[in-house]
Amino acid sequence: MTDTIAAISTALGGGIAIVRISGDKSFDVIEKIFKSNKDIKKIESNSIVYGYIVDPKTGETVDEVLVSFLKGPNTYTKEDIIEINTHGGAIPTRKVLETIINNGARLAEPGEFTKRAFLNGRIDLSQAEAIMDIIMSKTDLSLKNAVSHLSGSLSDKIKGMRNEILHLIANIEVSIDYPEHDMEDINFENVKTKCIEIDSELNKFIENAETGRIMKEGIRTVIVGKPNVGKSSLLNEILKENRAIVTDIEGTTRDTLEEFVNVRGIPLHIIDTAGIRDTEDVVEKIGVEKSKDIVESADLVLLVLDASKCISKEDKEIIEIVKDKNTIVILNKSDLERKIDLECINIKDLSEHLIETSMLDKTGIDKLENLIKDMFFEGKIEDSSEAIYVTNMRHKKSLVDAKQSVKEVIMTINNNMPEDLMAIDLKNAYEKLGEITGDTVSEDIIDTIFSEFCLGK
Repeated sequence: MTDTIAAISTALGGGIAIVRISGDKSFDVIEKIFKSNKDIKKIESNSIVYGYIVDPKTGETVDEVLVSFLKGPNTYTKEDIIEINTHGGAIPTRKVLETIINNGARLAEPGEFTKRAFLNGRIDLSQAEAIMDIIMSKTDLSLKNAVSHLSGSLSDKIKGMRNEILHLIANIEVSIDYPEHDMEDINFENVKTKCIEIDSELNKFIENAETGRIMKEGIRTVIVGKPNVGKSSLLNEILKENRAIVTDIEGTTRDTLEEFVNVRGIPLHIIDTAGIRDTEDVVEKIGVEKSKDIVESADLVLLVLDASKCISKEDKEIIEIVKDKNTIVILNKSDLERKIDLECINIKDLSEHLIETSMLDKTGIDKLENLIKDMFFEGKIEDSSEAIYVTNMRHKKSLVDAKQSVKEVIMTINNNMPEDLMAIDLKNAYEKLGEITGDTVSEDIIDTIFSEFCLGK
C-alpha cells in the first residue's frame, strides 16, 4: 500500500490509451518524465495538461500526451493519481509504462487500483466486485444490475440488516451481563419477530440469486439431437449469423461450438454439440461423449427432433439423457409432412415446452425465444430495475449461512433455551453478512477476489 503503482488501464489497439499511476509518489514520478510549459508543482487537482513524455536518461521523446492530475483523497483510490492519455497502440503505450516503471513506480497487480479503493474505504467489497461485473456485463440487464450494486443498493440492504442484528445482540448481552437490572424491555418474542423479518428478507435475496446468476453468466443452453436434424442451423438462426457450418453430411459438427447471445435482453451461453449417435469415427465419438457430459451441466436443453421422421432408436436414447433437465423440444422441418409420434417423447410438461420450427422457412424462432424467457423469468424480468439481484455466488453462500444462524435464534427462543445461545447465533449471522461488504472477510479472500480483476483496474 505504500508503493506507487502503474498499469495500462485500457485495451491495446484503440485510438487512445490510458496509463494510470496511483500512490504518494505519483506526482514525483510524472515530474521526472513529463515536459510541458507548466510548473507541475503549481498544477491544480482535476487539471489536464498537454505535453510530452520524455525518457530522462536519454532525453528521447516517448509520446505526445495529455496528463490528468488528480489529488487524493477525492480520487478513485483516495491516493494521488496521474492518468496519461497516450496515442493508442501497443508500442507507444508500453513504452510510456516502461518509462514510468523506470522512474519510481512498480507494475500494479491485477485489480490493485480497485483493491486500494476498497482498503482505503472509498467502496466496500460488494461495490468493488460490481465494478468487475460492469466490465464483464453481456446485456443491458446485467449492466443495470451491476451499476445498481456499485451505487450501493446491495450494500445498504446488508448494512441495514447488520445494524438490526447488532441492536439485538447489544440488548441480549446487556440482559446477560447485568441480570440484576430487570430488563423488561428485552422481550424475546420481539426478538423472534425481528428475526423472522430478517429471515424473510434474506430469503428474498437467496431466492433471486439463481436469476441473478443467469443475468450475469447467461443461461447455459445446450442444443442436442442426432446428426442432421438442424442443430447448427438453429444456432445460426438464434445468433443471426452463419457461425456453424451447415451441410447435408451427417457428423459435420464434431466438437462443441460456444457463443454468447442476447435473447430478449437475456444472456444465453449457447452450445451447439456434436450429433449424438453410434459411430466408429474416433474423432466424432469423442465429440458425442463430450456432448453427453455437457448436457449434465446445462440450465436448459434444446432437443431438436426431425418432425418429418418417426422417432428412432437414437432419438429415444437422447430423450432418456435429457428427460430430467429443463428441456424445450423443437420439432424441426415443420415445412414437411409430420410423421413424428409425440406419444414417444417422454419429456415433462411436453405440451408447454414444444415448439415447431422450420429452418428452411425461418419460422418458430420468436416463439422459442419467448418460451425461454418465460421459463426462466416468468415474464417478470422487466421489473429488475426495482429489484436487487444477487449475482455473486460468494454473496449467496454468505446469505445462506446468515439465514441458518437466524433460524437457529428462532429455534432457541421457541425451545426456551439460554439466551447466550441467541447471542452466539446472532453474532454468526452478523459476521456472515459482513463477508459480503468486506467488514469481516479474511485477507486471503480479499486477495483472491482482486486477483481475478483486470490488470489496470
